[in-house]
Amino acid sequence: MIPLITLSHGSRKASAAAGITALTQETGRMLGVDAVEAHLDLSEPSLDDVVRKLSAQGVTKAGLVPLLFSNAFHAKVDVPAAVKDAQEKYGVELLVGPHLGTGSDVAAVLGEKLKADAPADAHVILYSVGSSHISANEAVIELGETLSRLSGHSVEVVPATGGAGAGGAGVIEVAAAHKVVHILPLFVTEGLLLDRVLDQLPNISAATGAALTFSTPLSTALAPLVAAR
Repeated sequence: MIPLITLSHGSRKASAAAGITALTQETGRMLGVDAVEAHLDLSEPSLDDVVRKLSAQGVTKAGLVPLLFSNAFHAKVDVPAAVKDAQEKYGVELLVGPHLGTGSDVAAVLGEKLKADAPADAHVILYSVGSSHISANEAVIELGETLSRLSGHSVEVVPATGGAGAGGAGVIEVAAAHKVVHILPLFVTEGLLLDRVLDQLPNISAATGAALTFSTPLSTALAPLVAAR
């Protein structure tokens, strides 16, 4: 069996890597293969580091799954560039599977999170990273609509980045209109973008009167999806 590489964006928050490691190890266990994580930026090891070590071990072929939800710049530019560079430098063929995406399987994982974590009467904020690509943002909105039909909760997307209506300001706007709000992160692991809004929740609750709850990032819940890729 060929080894598996998971490729995440990376984070400036050091502890974020633990969620990627746990997901990678669980996926490897499910598949019965060796599995190792790599990161595009900000975290170690890089894809170059991982492929160099695999090549030194005699590996000539490996599977790779990008841990990305949107088909935007990272998926279209950064991942292909990193893969091409590593293949050419070390002679290891990288079989790149689909990224995580925003399909029905992701909606099902999010639905299970809501079932476990969200109050029955909660209005749900699907909290995403956000993108400069309109199509990527539209795909997350469609995911929210699918999740609403699946879970029975009303669902509204708030991106962490993107100007007006994003980040803490977006959460405040939603919380002002609903008594009970649950934040569901569309994040593989923890990170500074997510921390910025979660750290504000007590203040947002005090200012709006809304009861605010939240789920943790998806991490190992995504293992069956990564394995299927």
